Amino acid sequence: MPGSVCRHLKIAGRVIISRLFHVTSQQPRKLQHILQTYQYYQARQKEVSDPTTIIVVDEADRLQMNSLEQVRSVFDSGDMGMILIGMLGIEKRIARFPQLYSRIGFVHEFRPLGVAEVQELLERCWTPPGVTLPDSGFTPEVVARLVRMTGGNLRLLTRLLTQVERVLGVNDTQVISVEIVEAARDSLVIGQA
Repeated sequence: MPGSVCRHLKIAGRVIISRLFHVTSQQPRKLQHILQTYQYYQARQKEVSDPTTIIVVDEADRLQMNSLEQVRSVFDSGDMGMILIGMLGIEKRIARFPQLYSRIGFVHEFRPLGVAEVQELLERCWTPPGVTLPDSGFTPEVVARLVRMTGGNLRLLTRLLTQVERVLGVNDTQVISVEIVEAARDSLVIGQA
């Protein structure tokens, strides 16, 4: 977004400058207004500290050859960064396209959260965006069950806590018990743990 703001400010500045050349000496108010507007946009342009634009491509591992070529073309067309997110094997797949692969700065593999990390999230009463759980938090038994069920998979933990909220509402309770967590797991069909 800052990059697009910067581009718009540059375009506005060019428009204002072109208007300056069409102003006659008989229009001092118009000239003053145009100069003030130009100064305003120049100041706004300086306020934009980082004009970097980033495009995030999720599930990039599912893109076909033509789509990957389009991604490369978009990257080449401007001053922007690009993040490709995909499942295991995306690096090997993209390596078959040297025109795209040569533009990759680094690869980072996200591993599942460790037991201590999941426990810390739950102890801090972390919830996914839009999910509201009771302030009472999680008992050690519930934390242990959530850790075992999700295996550190943050996406699965997010889905499970979202489902826990729904099960709490359906059962009109404010206590997160092992039974509530198991009911949430059963409705997600994520297997036994």
